[in-house]
Amino acid sequence: MSIHSSLPGPAPAPEKPTRVRFVVVLFAVTLAIITYIDRVCISQAAPFMRKDLGLTAGEMGLAFSAFFWAYALFEIPAGWMGDRWGPRSVLMRVVVWWSCFTAATGFTRGVSSLLVTRALFGAGEAGCFPNLTKAFSAWLPRAEQVRAQGILWLSARWGGAFTPLLVAWLLQYISWRYCFVIFGAVGIVWAVVFFLWYRDNPRDRPGVNAAELALLPRPEEVTLGHGKIPWGRFVRSGSVWLLWLQYICMNFGAVFYITWLPTYLLEARGLPLTQGALLAGIPLFFGGLGSLFCGSILTAAARRMSGVRQSRRALSLIGFWGAAACLTLSVFIRDPFLALLSMGVASFCNDLGMPPSWGACMDIGGRFTGTLSGSMNMMGNFGGALAALIIGKIVENTHNWDMAIFVSAGAYFLGAFCWLFLDSVTPLEKSADTQAAV
Repeated sequence: MSIHSSLPGPAPAPEKPTRVRFVVVLFAVTLAIITYIDRVCISQAAPFMRKDLGLTAGEMGLAFSAFFWAYALFEIPAGWMGDRWGPRSVLMRVVVWWSCFTAATGFTRGVSSLLVTRALFGAGEAGCFPNLTKAFSAWLPRAEQVRAQGILWLSARWGGAFTPLLVAWLLQYISWRYCFVIFGAVGIVWAVVFFLWYRDNPRDRPGVNAAELALLPRPEEVTLGHGKIPWGRFVRSGSVWLLWLQYICMNFGAVFYITWLPTYLLEARGLPLTQGALLAGIPLFFGGLGSLFCGSILTAAARRMSGVRQSRRALSLIGFWGAAACLTLSVFIRDPFLALLSMGVASFCNDLGMPPSWGACMDIGGRFTGTLSGSMNMMGNFGGALAALIIGKIVENTHNWDMAIFVSAGAYFLGAFCWLFLDSVTPLEKSADTQAAV
């Protein structure tokens, strides 16, 4: 036997992690786009709907508000279902549900049927972001989760940003009613493809190798199964209350961009619908950039500021105060394009707070991420519902659009103060154990 034949061979090269997890991000991105297309299309169609259905500004405000009330009320149940049964089955069901009622919006005949349809549509959409957040918590390493949230909200905002142009183009060829039917069909296709591919446990998905699985959280860290939700712990947590309140303020300020903006450009700025559609996407376009920017720099900012808590607080404070200042400034700018640019910067600042908020849900919530993120989004959409209704009433009773914008800016100022005291990193379970030890 040769001496060389008895020597050990070179060590095998370490296995490179597969990248199957990025398909989950792709599914989330496409659903975020679909979600915002389905909810924003009504803002561009609103002038046509008011004319055909004989609606006042106050009644249109009720229709906008009906979506947000139902969306808010079903956030916790939808998040809880994701925690208990997993995002796969829950997302498939809720996407089919809301897509059907997106299409049904095109068959409404008056204010009553419109209110019912938009409420049922909102109830379905409530399951989207809590369950996508739950999917991220299982499928992505912790270091990638906040960046994925930034990409997710970039996609959502840009989906909404280009929706006015898409609807304006479609309205040249078909009625507003068929626009809703087309958008509803797209969601159903997504639900079928997602259900066939996705698995709640990455270990059940063929193609994921051991090296990639080693990067991901352990199943017991993110799986709740039939465990009980600690509702009392939620209610007793100051961090949870501050997280809820800041998101109420954020949504109150931002809802103007996805509801009343096209009508504002038509009535207050005197822009025709086609030109207004081109400009109406500016705030959401800039908002998407804000989400991506924050998600990209948050990890580096945490290193420079000696902690995730400090970096989240700093970016959120800049976001809230910047949004308030720029939204207020837009009122005093006469040129419509420059005014929309100012709103765009306000929206950019608004979305600096999105990745910190949803990242806080993952850190504070732990195994209860779906439920906590659902509760935060519920509170936020209560704020959105109030904003849509209050703005409609202000315009109907005073015809003063400036006052409506000032009210939205005021909500941003309030939201900033929550982040001065919010602990966005300590898990509920850890804080409860500490209290028990004391």
